[in-house]
Amino acid sequence: MPSSSNGSQSERLDHGRIRFIEVTRETRGRFEDLFEQPGAPKYCWCMAWRRSSREHIQNDEKKRMMTTLIDQGTPVGIVAELGGKMVGWCSVAPRETYRRLSKQQDDSETGIWSIVCFYVPNALRGGGLASALLDAAIKQAFAKGARVIEAYPVDEAAPSYRFMGFRDMFVARGFHEVGTAGTRRHVMRLER
Repeated sequence: MPSSSNGSQSERLDHGRIRFIEVTRETRGRFEDLFEQPGAPKYCWCMAWRRSSREHIQNDEKKRMMTTLIDQGTPVGIVAELGGKMVGWCSVAPRETYRRLSKQQDDSETGIWSIVCFYVPNALRGGGLASALLDAAIKQAFAKGARVIEAYPVDEAAPSYRFMGFRDMFVARGFHEVGTAGTRRHVMRLER
């Protein structure tokens, strides 16, 4: 992407031109296009937090498992499209489609959707795309019947789990902290 006169990426990203698309059987190819781009997280295919009976599986098997979920109609997330190119991802789905996300998780609760992952290419980081993805994920979850949205972000200084988003981004949208998951992740909720 060419740089602007002051180098600000946020000026180059026109949020009005971003389209957010739910990943379904019909749109699965767009998800695959994004994850197969150079630098994309094709090492995980966003299966790290999904329910799986096996650990240490190969990348092609992770892709197959994800495409099976999509083909079965399981909600998995949304992609962002800008100018015909896939430019971002947010994993947003019913919490029961993921493995256990925190020790205090009460599996008897219903109507909870979880946001567990963001992917924004390096060239677009710092331009507000993750925030735009979060806004679209919130809208998607509530439109699909969520009564509570749960997320597991970290502080900006955290050395790991940064793909789960930053705490301040969630606080700015009304999420409140209800606990922790491990030593770095905050368990945060937004209720309708």
